[in-house]
Formats: sequence, C-alpha cells, structure tokens
Amino acid sequence: METKKYKRLPYGNSDFRKIVLEDYAYVDKTQYIEMLENEINPNQFFIRPRKFGKSLFFMTLVYYYDLNAVDEFDKLFGNFYIGKHPTPEQNSYAVLKLDFSGLDTSSETGFVDSFSSNIQSAVRNFFRLYGNTFSEANEYVTQIDEKNPGVKSLEHIFAAAEHDNVKLFFIIDEYDHFANDLIAMGSRVGKNLYKNVVAANGIVRDFFERIKAAAKSSILNRTFITGISPVMLDDLTSGYNIATILTLNPKYNEMMGFTQEEVEWLMVETGVDPALFNVDIKAYYNGYLFHKDGKHRVYNPAMMLYFFDQILEFRKPPEYLIDLNLQTDYGRLQKLAQNDRNRETLLQIVKEDGIVAEILRKFSIDMINDNDYFISLLFYMGLLTIKEPYLYKLKLCIPNYTIKTIYWEYIMRLLRGTSPDMTIQTRDLDEAIYSLSTDGNLERFIAYVSENAFSKLSDHDLQRFDEKYIQILLLSYLFMSRAYVPMSEYEAVPGRTDIYLQRSPLFPGIKYEWIFELKYCKADAKETDITAKGNEGVEQVKQYLQSHRFANRTDLKAAVIVFVGKNKYRILPVTL
Repeated sequence: METKKYKRLPYGNSDFRKIVLEDYAYVDKTQYIEMLENEINPNQFFIRPRKFGKSLFFMTLVYYYDLNAVDEFDKLFGNFYIGKHPTPEQNSYAVLKLDFSGLDTSSETGFVDSFSSNIQSAVRNFFRLYGNTFSEANEYVTQIDEKNPGVKSLEHIFAAAEHDNVKLFFIIDEYDHFANDLIAMGSRVGKNLYKNVVAANGIVRDFFERIKAAAKSSILNRTFITGISPVMLDDLTSGYNIATILTLNPKYNEMMGFTQEEVEWLMVETGVDPALFNVDIKAYYNGYLFHKDGKHRVYNPAMMLYFFDQILEFRKPPEYLIDLNLQTDYGRLQKLAQNDRNRETLLQIVKEDGIVAEILRKFSIDMINDNDYFISLLFYMGLLTIKEPYLYKLKLCIPNYTIKTIYWEYIMRLLRGTSPDMTIQTRDLDEAIYSLSTDGNLERFIAYVSENAFSKLSDHDLQRFDEKYIQILLLSYLFMSRAYVPMSEYEAVPGRTDIYLQRSPLFPGIKYEWIFELKYCKADAKETDITAKGNEGVEQVKQYLQSHRFANRTDLKAAVIVFVGKNKYRILPVTL
C-alpha cells in the first residue's frame, strides 16, 4: 500500500501562491470570492481579530483578480471551488495592494512621512508590475521619483486607468493598524495624533477621500478593506462612507477561521496524529461566533496552526498554549482598559464568564472609554464572542480557555498594581503546587495564596471580595504553573465545579487532579453560618463526584474551601 504523502503545514505563511505551488495545505475559502463578487456594492469592508487569516485571504483575492496572473489561474485555483466555478471578473483587474502595518506612530511628522512613503512605494510598484498594461507606466514612475507626491501619487493610477481603460481593484490590509497602536498608547499624545491625521485635511482622510471620489466616478471599480476594529469608520465620517460593512453578516461568519470540519481535514492532510495529544482543542482554541445566526463556531487559525506545528515538530503538545506573538497582541488589553469603569467591566466578564451587550458597528476614538463601545472593541479583538441571543441584545462570552488565560494574566497584573503588597514567591508557589499534585496536600497551596495574596489586598480590592473574586485569584495563581490546566465552571452534571484542576497533557504523570468548591463568609460571620456554608459545599461536591466525568476515580481529590474574611479559611476534604 502506497504511503500517503502529507502536505506541509502553512504555519506563519500568508502567501497564497507559495502555499499552493509549494505543496502546503490550503483550507479552501474561495467560495467566498464568488459571494463577495455577487454583492451589489463592490466596495466592501470586513474585519476580524488579529491572526485570523485576513492576510492570506487578502493575497488569495490578489491572485484571483490580478490580470497579470491569468496564465497561472488553473495552476493556482484549479483544485479549489473558485477554479471549478470561475466568476466573470476573474483576472480582470490591475490590483493595488496596500498594507498599513508598521507605520511610524512616534510623532505626527514621522507618521505623515511613513504613510506618504507607504502609498508612494505601493504606487511605484504598481506601475512596475503593470508596465505592459499602462502605456505611460515608465513616465509615471519617473514623475513619482522626481516629485515625491506621497498620497497624490494615487492620481497617477486613476489617470492611467482612465487613459488605458483598465479596471482597478484596491485591497487594503491592516487599514487600522496605526490607529490601534495610537489608541493602545493610552495617552493624550496618541489620541491627538490620531485625530490630526484622520480629521478634515489630515493625510489619512485625504487618502480615503481620494479613493471614495475615484470609486464614485467608476475609475476605481472595486475595493476590499480589512483590519481588526471599526474605530476609524466613524471618525472618517463622510471621508469614506461608500463601503458595505460585511463583518457581522451571518453568511460570512466562516470566511476566516477554521470550522471543525476544516480542522479535521487539515490534520489528515498534514499528518497531525491525534493520538499524540490528549488535549480538548475545542476548549482551547474554538468558540468564535461573529453573528448569532452563523452556521458554525470557528477556531482561531493562527492558534490552531501553532498547536499543530508543535505536534508535528516535537510529537507532543506545546509547553505554552498560546503563540507568544499572539499573546503580545492581546497584551494590549491592559492599555485599552483606561478607566475604572473599563477595569470593572473586565472583572465582571471574568467573574460571569461573559456579559450582556449590543455589538456596535462603528464608533469614534472619543467613545472608546464608554463602556458599551469598550465591550464592542473586546468583541472585535476576539476577546469576547457571541454565546447566544438575549432579548434584543447578545450574551457575549470568553471564546475559549486560551483567551481566559489572557484575562487571568491581566487580573493578576491589575491586582498587583492596586495591591502592591501582594507578592509572588515563584519557588514557594511551585513547591505548593507540586505538593498539591503529588502528595494531595491542599493546605500548603491555600496557605500560600492566603498569606501572599488575600491578606495583602487593598481596601479597594477587598470591597469586591466574594466567591467569584476568590475564584479569579486562585485561577490566576494556578495558571502560573504549567502542571495543571485550571478550568472554571467545569460542567459536572448536575452543576458546575468552581475549579477543576486537570493535569496538563505535558505532565501525564501528575498523581492527582482536583475539584475545588469555594465559599466565602465575612470576617464577623457566625460559626453556624460558616458551618452551613461548608456543609452546603460538601453536598455540592458529592454530586459532582457522582457525575460521569468524575465517578470512581482514584486519581481525583476534592475539597470545599471556606474563606472567612481575608485572613482565615477552612478546608473540608470530600469523599463518597
């Protein structure tokens, strides 16, 4: 029997041509090209969180519509949906590719120079690519080099297209990258710079107004703009109000990201052996839904490809659940929460595993600190997703375990900022968790957290102290150790555990897993009330231990932990 030849995994690769010609696996999303082309408005706007496959889709559009790529059409697209169902506009455009990532945001002068240079360089390359298409291409390049026109260089493209009757398609990736950088600064300087370049007579407004004018006069025939947030749409106002916003359209819910079926196909095509990992990848990486009527939840493709890359290279799950590059991107969360209301909202989201809100389609930088807009921004960034409809609003939730860890890390940093006496003695914590996992000794870990965290909380943080808050703190400390995968609100019919400590797939030799049920009484609570709380927790845990997931397990320990005020606690072991 012939051995199956596996395709290469396209981790970190967004060059469609290279993926196809160099035998990488390509998850076919080309049916969406046909759908986009059939939209009434050829000017389209679509955003998704970072690392969600936007750049690859961007390049797929480029090669499909590029008139220079007509001879490679069958080679590039023949095996995919669009190759078998080509559209009328296939390979019929001169395509201008623009990418606004990496611009200088250190000062207004630096930004204007880098933005102008970006446009000018893209226009110069455009004429060099289409030197045989435009009769005066070389003359335009010379004019650009000599006159250094910046954004005005776009007019050369419009003039050339009109003169030679060539259709134009502008594709803009990372349209808002610089805006997100400036917002993340969290400073008046960043906000002022943003306003100056986007406001009337600003260079960004000038750019979009030129595109709008060309599109309205039919010189520019098609545009596709992508990024991660809709912040600039409102601030550009009439500067660019011609695009159809497809972001929240249910039929495009799966256009970027991987469905379960696509993940399983990718594993088969690239030789990822599921026997090599004992990991619930749905819980780790799946869960994104961008419209309540979307057909399927999707995985973050960068997270999934990172995981598979580690499996293929090391034949075991990665030591860290999340790609450090992606973690850095999500680290902006700390800077985005710029006021107490936003920070309270983040705590509420972690406590309740979500929030009820309405997703706003566009908003201004001036509204970013308003709570409704802040929640919508978390949604667009991929830090929240749709769980289900709730009256005329939506229940939003944290998409998956990986994103939960980002919240826990944020909470820990926030608490250490507001309660500076809190300490993290790494060696002591590691030893406490080691004792928990090998000796079944819970006392040492709880004593550590009580002494180093709970007893050191500021008066402000103490006002929030309840069972949910205790849960967040414990999860934040447990997350620091890679011995366990700490799960909150884990389903154990009937009910849900406060904390379930699942052994890490990296350390299958860990002796004990744990169930914690958490209770809290105020410092002046009566002894009868404390006892009642403890007994209540014991009965809950006994029910969990009878569930299918936990019944008859000798490697599982369980306890109720009753915290009394911020300095005292009681541990009640539970067995059946």
